Amino acid sequence: MSSIRYRHADVDGLNIFYRESGSPGKPKLLLLHGFPSSGHMFRDLIPLLSEDFHIVAPDLPGFGQSDMPSREQFNYTFDHIADVIDRFTEILGFDRFAIYVFDYGAPTGFRIAVKHPERITAIISQNGNAYEEGLSDGWNPIRAYWENPSHANREALRGFLAPEATRWQYTHGVPDESLISPDGIALDNYYLARKGSDDVQLDLFLDYSSNVALYPTFQTYFRTHRPRLLAVWGKHDPFFLPPGAEAFKRDIPQAQIQFFDTGHFALETHAKEIAQAIRQFFAI
Repeated sequence: MSSIRYRHADVDGLNIFYRESGSPGKPKLLLLHGFPSSGHMFRDLIPLLSEDFHIVAPDLPGFGQSDMPSREQFNYTFDHIADVIDRFTEILGFDRFAIYVFDYGAPTGFRIAVKHPERITAIISQNGNAYEEGLSDGWNPIRAYWENPSHANREALRGFLAPEATRWQYTHGVPDESLISPDGIALDNYYLARKGSDDVQLDLFLDYSSNVALYPTFQTYFRTHRPRLLAVWGKHDPFFLPPGAEAFKRDIPQAQIQFFDTGHFALETHAKEIAQAIRQFFAI
C-alpha cells in the first residue's frame, strides 16, 4: 500500500493543499470533493486504489487546508474554482487523467472535461449530478435564492451551515448510523466555523444556479465525446436522486450505474465496495 503524502501547490499565488498517493507511472486519477467537505472525505478510498493509480485529491479553494481568500480577493464561483483546479492539474503534470467527482466536485470536474475533453480518460460520478431530474425538493430553498437573491433568502440558507445540518447530511438515509465516523463531521464543522466561511458558502449556494444552467453543455459533452463513465450512487441521497445517475445512460449508453444502500456521503459506509466497483470498471 502506497503512503499518502500531504502537499501544497502554488497555483498562481493561491495555496492549494492536496493529498497524493501511488506511483507517477500509474494511470492518473483526480479526486474532487464536495460541500462542506475536503479531500479528507477520500481518506478510506485512497489506500484502496493507490497501488493502481497515481492519485491526487486537492482541497478546493475556500475548503479544507487550501487558501480561503476574502471575497474581495477571490470571486467564489464555480467557474473560478474550476479554473483554479484546471491550472492545478497543469502544474502537477496531470495531462491525461480520470476524474472522480462528488457533489461540488462534479460541476468543477465537468467544466474541466468540457474545456479539455482530450485530457479525460474516464469519469467516476459519486452522487455528482448533471441532470435536472437528479435535483430533489431539498434544493427548493436554494432555488428561491437563485430566483430572488434577496438578503432574506440568503439568510434563510444559514441553517444549511449549522453543525446539525452537517451531521444530517452524513447520516440521512444510512441504515446503520454507527458506521458513520464522527470525525469527518467534526472536521467539516470546524472548517465551516472559520471566520468568513459562511459567506463564502452562501456565495456558492447562489452560484450553483450556474451549474444547472450548464447541464445542457455537460450533456452535449457526454453525447459528443462518450467518456467512459461509472456512476456509484448512494441511493438515499436527500439532494441528488437516483434518476440523476440513471440519466447518464441517456447520453452515454455504455455508462455503468451502481446504487448503494446509503446516503449522500457514500464513502463513509461503502468505500470498499466503491473501490471494488472502480477496479472492476477499469478491469484492474
